[in-house]
Amino acid sequence: MNSITAFMKVLPFTIPKSKKDTLLLQEDKGASFYALLHQHKELQISYIKEGEGALIVGDTVTFYKAGDILVLGGNLPHVFKSDTSKGASSHMRTVFFTENSFGADFFKVEELKSLQSFFRKAANGFRVLSKNTKIKTQLEALFTASKLDRFILFLQLLKEVNTATYESLSLFVSEKKYNDIEGQRMSAVFEYTMNHFQKEITLSDIAAEAAMTKNAFCRYFKKRTNKTYVTFLNELRIEESCKLMLSNKDFSIAEIAELCGFQNISNFNRIFKSQKGKTPRAFRKGQVFIKN
Repeated sequence: MNSITAFMKVLPFTIPKSKKDTLLLQEDKGASFYALLHQHKELQISYIKEGEGALIVGDTVTFYKAGDILVLGGNLPHVFKSDTSKGASSHMRTVFFTENSFGADFFKVEELKSLQSFFRKAANGFRVLSKNTKIKTQLEALFTASKLDRFILFLQLLKEVNTATYESLSLFVSEKKYNDIEGQRMSAVFEYTMNHFQKEITLSDIAAEAAMTKNAFCRYFKKRTNKTYVTFLNELRIEESCKLMLSNKDFSIAEIAELCGFQNISNFNRIFKSQKGKTPRAFRKGQVFIKN
């Protein structure tokens, strides 16, 4: 059992509150990360030390890999689906905190007002694209620092993360929070999709997983993710195809399309271009191959 599963037990939408420490530090190490859709009021800054897989944040599918620095806002539904096919372990270090961790007015003082942009960006989640080495060093140092030094390091970490270049992870409207029942239902939908996207998934199949009629499910899913289920499924498949193109140069594009659940290459090419703005061939040509 990996550490985060033990830490969160069966509660996919809350994390334990620390009575002694303002900042909550957590290290997750094991075969995989916690694989249920969950949300918590705390923001998190996470460093992926090892592992890769699919990442769903709010309404958007992407993937994560070793070396990523990810920031997720409070009450932003998310799930890490670790890729265990290669036998690699998963290792992540995270700092959790809220905008009120140091008092309701702490981040409103004049000297810290520049950090308000951090909280705005975090609402939809983002991936850090620059300053990675410095940010990783600072986040790692939190785990061994004294409480005073940890506080100072944390402010320095926020400054670096806030001024780094980044890409948003979601278009999710943060006011749309899942309650526990909705979250468990959506978690079942996402789990089934991530485990079966290589094969055909009909709307009747996925509606049954949500214990709903097909029409009711379609309305429910779109209301909570701002997109249709078919769009979400295709996004997951396209993201997986991108990962395969970067890590498996021996696979042809047609083979990758089939592995990702597309029944014909023309449909794959059309959907890929609509999502990525270029053909699969052009995408692959412009990327650097990543060795396993």
